[in-house]
Amino acid sequence: MPIPKNILSVPRPKNTVVIAYGKDKGLYAVRQRIGCRNDNGRHLPVNGPTVGHIVDGRFVPIDTASPSSVSASPVDLKDWADIILCDRLFADIRRELSMFYSEADAMKLYCISILRVCDPGIKNYELKEAYDNSFLSELYPGVPLSKNTVSTFLDDLGKAMSRIVGFMRNRAAAVSMDHHLLVDGTLKSDESRVNSLSDFSRKARTKGTRDISVLYAFDLEEMEPVCSKCFPGNMLDATSYGAFISENKITKGIIVADKGFPESAAHEQFEANPDLHYLNPVKRNSRLIERHGMLDFTGILPGHEGITFRKEKCIGTDKWLYSFRDSYKASKEERDWLRHAKKDGSYSLEVLRDKQRSFGTIVLECDLDLPAETAYKAYGKRWEIEIVMRFYKSACEFDETRVQDDYSVIGSEFCDFLSSLLTFRMIKAFDRAKLLDDMTYKKIMSVLARAKKVRYGEDGWQLVRLNPSHEEILQGLGLIPRPEEAPKKKPGRPKKNEGKPASKESEGDLANGKRRRGRPKGSRNRPKTDAGATGAS
Repeated sequence: MPIPKNILSVPRPKNTVVIAYGKDKGLYAVRQRIGCRNDNGRHLPVNGPTVGHIVDGRFVPIDTASPSSVSASPVDLKDWADIILCDRLFADIRRELSMFYSEADAMKLYCISILRVCDPGIKNYELKEAYDNSFLSELYPGVPLSKNTVSTFLDDLGKAMSRIVGFMRNRAAAVSMDHHLLVDGTLKSDESRVNSLSDFSRKARTKGTRDISVLYAFDLEEMEPVCSKCFPGNMLDATSYGAFISENKITKGIIVADKGFPESAAHEQFEANPDLHYLNPVKRNSRLIERHGMLDFTGILPGHEGITFRKEKCIGTDKWLYSFRDSYKASKEERDWLRHAKKDGSYSLEVLRDKQRSFGTIVLECDLDLPAETAYKAYGKRWEIEIVMRFYKSACEFDETRVQDDYSVIGSEFCDFLSSLLTFRMIKAFDRAKLLDDMTYKKIMSVLARAKKVRYGEDGWQLVRLNPSHEEILQGLGLIPRPEEAPKKKPGRPKKNEGKPASKESEGDLANGKRRRGRPKGSRNRPKTDAGATGAS
């Protein structure tokens, strides 16, 4: 229905258009024209917000002084403490990312990684809302994190894989020669049928799902991840070991790994890098054990009770063998073996005697001549990598991929690596503040999530009121200042006779039982005077 000419002739602001609305199209709104769009070569106008209406033959503008709708209002209550702490601990990574990515891409990576730590298990389509509701939007405004933007970005991130490799190599190059690198892998569920990484792993029978394999290198001294890489789920750790070292250019340090990462699987890399060393356990059926008599222990390990050891150099090589027997673990293993033998009726005295020699034992191989206690302590720290994998899957909730093709998996895993790096920096900060003595990591994060800031008009952002115990946590982390202690009162004047010896007269009075002050002794039993009696009457 065309707009009447008398309505179109009413004076109104430039670059506006009249739109008829209402049941009978008898009402007229004036909308601002903000541009045009290209539709197959046709330039079509794009209308913006309504700026007024035509009423009784005249233009009536919308009152700009009236309050806007609630849906158009900015967020005035935002997550604060967890975001500020993450930004403080992660600022140097933003600078490292800027070496390989544009400022816009580095900020997307930075914000996605922080949000995945502060909101574990967050979906990609939830990132935009979480960003708007947190102080990230105040610190770094204008970062695009909509569902389509993030999906496209992760795909492009995986396509530019050389930049991810460059970032990992830069971190590996910063590892000191005397640092221990713990290497281990984990499986993540990935049911996608359109990427080459998803496949049935060794745990397919128990999990019932396809997986991808993620290898991690963890710096034991710095207590944070160094680099990571994705492999197909059906690939053994020993197969991917050499590729992991060569791609990330790990050229120095001491790699401490389990039996799934033998030295033979990456022999070329160790030969090519003289500053790269290894400390690995050997299998209990290895010929090296019998050849060098490693189960004939020669002494008690210094600094430990109930642990015997032996140290031997392999004949014709630069490899050293270290064997240890823990008497406590040996008895436990024997009890477990007897329990299973009784259950399935497979007990045999010959088998038991053969097993008893290896119960509670471990044999390590290394290309360094180390004291036995140093080798034992270094390998004992390898269990720290199990904590890494546990936090990776539970605290960060990275137990499954939520993307489909190869590029998106690689890009999303890079963000997960950055988030796990930030997670361990948070753990170190909590440990320095001695918060982990009484609270778990998740409990501390829940306290930080409660510390929000609210905007009160001209008064600006104010921290919401918290429990005193929660305020102490924020103070311990340096997020809010500690209250100033009240000045101590100056000591007053000493008592009159304090520190002075008593006079002879007073000493005599005390000796005779006389009281120096107060009512005389026996005054309560004195007869009343006449005045007292008259008053009583």
